[in-house]
Amino acid sequence: MPVQKFRSIEEMNKAQPINHPGSDSFERFLRLCARYWAIAPKRYPRGVFKFRTIEEAQKARAEYSSS
Repeated sequence: MPVQKFRSIEEMNKAQPINHPGSDSFERFLRLCARYWAIAPKRYPRGVFKFRTIEEAQKARAEYSSS
């Protein structure tokens, strides 16, 4: 977007209004988010897990880190 300089308020009133992209920018943002999650999906399960032994915890970590 170019910078405009004005010498008076009258010049500002005569200037062309700036076109804003409107809702298109939000849709573009949503497409960008979808692309990001497709490239870098979540690789961890949601929630809190309790394990009885360290071996169970390491097994669960190995399952989710390999997928």
